[in-house]
Amino acid sequence: MWQPADLLPDASDPDRFYDEVRDLRLRAAELPDDVLVVLVGDMVTEEALPTYMAQLNTLDGIRDETGASPSPYARWTREWTAEENRHGDLLNKYLYLTGRVDMRAVEGTIQRLIGSGMDIKTDHHPYRCLIYTSFQERATKMSHGATARLAAAAGDTVLTRIAGLIAADEARHEAAYTRTMDLIFEADPDGAVACFADMMRNQITMPAHFMDDGNHSAGGRSLFQDFSSIAENLGVYSSEDYISIMEHLIERWNVSHLRLKSAEDQDYIMSLPARYRRLAERRRTKRGPRESVGFSWIGDRHVDV
Repeated sequence: MWQPADLLPDASDPDRFYDEVRDLRLRAAELPDDVLVVLVGDMVTEEALPTYMAQLNTLDGIRDETGASPSPYARWTREWTAEENRHGDLLNKYLYLTGRVDMRAVEGTIQRLIGSGMDIKTDHHPYRCLIYTSFQERATKMSHGATARLAAAAGDTVLTRIAGLIAADEARHEAAYTRTMDLIFEADPDGAVACFADMMRNQITMPAHFMDDGNHSAGGRSLFQDFSSIAENLGVYSSEDYISIMEHLIERWNVSHLRLKSAEDQDYIMSLPARYRRLAERRRTKRGPRESVGFSWIGDRHVDV
């Protein structure tokens, strides 16, 4: 039951508050701009929480029918949302206090993202969504964990703890969704593998793929793609991470050893890691020089993408 207030300056004591804010700003001054961009992108993603709860409540069979349903998965959805809500609150307040972020540009990005929603191509099917969340929670765990390491390297011990706590939450959420799919793979292996294959054909799209600050796209660029490129450059979340999550879930759900009515989807899934590694290597060899791009989030300062 940790709360954002546990990690932020205490405003109830003015003298202590000003000292703690000063110390926070001194530590944050050492964070490189590319780390700040990734941190803002992660925060914007966490702040779009209303979209994710709405997505879970589109699912046939496990949606919250009344908004306060006592059914187990409805209760889970509400409790999960309540836990996730801490992440955006904490990162938002931290970034505001650093003084290094244009909060109006960030807030506009959050509003646009929530208004745009997301499309993860689950077609109301709970198997597909639970496969997505198993994958995505592991991805966010890895991303926040990598951010904690970058914060530690920059000497910001408070941000290190913040990112570490969020990563720990994501790890617990990953465990819950993955264990649910464990049972589905046991009870309905054909249906589970078919949905796993469908989700991988569509690719696991990050939840903030409609991210837009109202300015970036005017130059013909994708804000989400540029944010993702910086995350990859920093090792926060990369194509290799995507492949490693795929391999982890394939092994976890014992896909190669399942006895199915048809092996087509099974064979497709098993072929994916090697195929993605070849594609990633091809992209690396063809990649040109990095570009310097301005981000409204940090006052239009430029970062290499």
